[in-house]
Amino acid sequence: MIRVLIADDHAAVRAGVRAVLDMTDDIDVIGEASDGQSAVAQAAALEPDVVLMDIRMPGVDGIAGTAQLTDRGIPVLILTTFAVDDYVDGALAAGAAGYLLKTAEPEDIADGVRRVAAGEGVLSPEVTRRVLEKARATPSRTEHPGLEELTPREKEILGALGEGLSNAQICERFFISEPTAKSHVSRVLTKLGAPTRMRAAVIARDAGIS
Repeated sequence: MIRVLIADDHAAVRAGVRAVLDMTDDIDVIGEASDGQSAVAQAAALEPDVVLMDIRMPGVDGIAGTAQLTDRGIPVLILTTFAVDDYVDGALAAGAAGYLLKTAEPEDIADGVRRVAAGEGVLSPEVTRRVLEKARATPSRTEHPGLEELTPREKEILGALGEGLSNAQICERFFISEPTAKSHVSRVLTKLGAPTRMRAAVIARDAGIS
């Protein structure tokens, strides 16, 4: 079972998300929090596999809470109403493993939890488009330490991460097996010093690789 903690300041939203996840056979909601500080405290006590985190909450917000959780090695999937660039960039820079909007279909939320628990990343289509559009509109490119160490294939993999592709989609694009895809992704993250696929996606965007 995938153990999930839900953090949102609206009780109705928490109840709705819990109802969605309770319909699955492999996800167990083990706790709820109404702000980032409570989420961090409960995560320390309950050790969830994934924290579903809203962005705008009183006190410690979702971005600050995400940074604290990822520092402790707890994966965070943002689930919010807002697709604002500052929120997306802040969440991904804080180490969030994914960013979904609350308009996502129930099965997409459950699938996002599974992907994050499996070490993958996930972005809502709307967020992926904004990330790519921002990359295309940004004239300057930032060189990140480790980029020069990537092989040509690893740069292709980094570009795919920048597009938000899953391992399965990477396999289809490059005609490689899943173990090979996982190995490429792992080497890319290691060389870039990126803790998550989403952080690698930000690096790809900043470097103009996606």
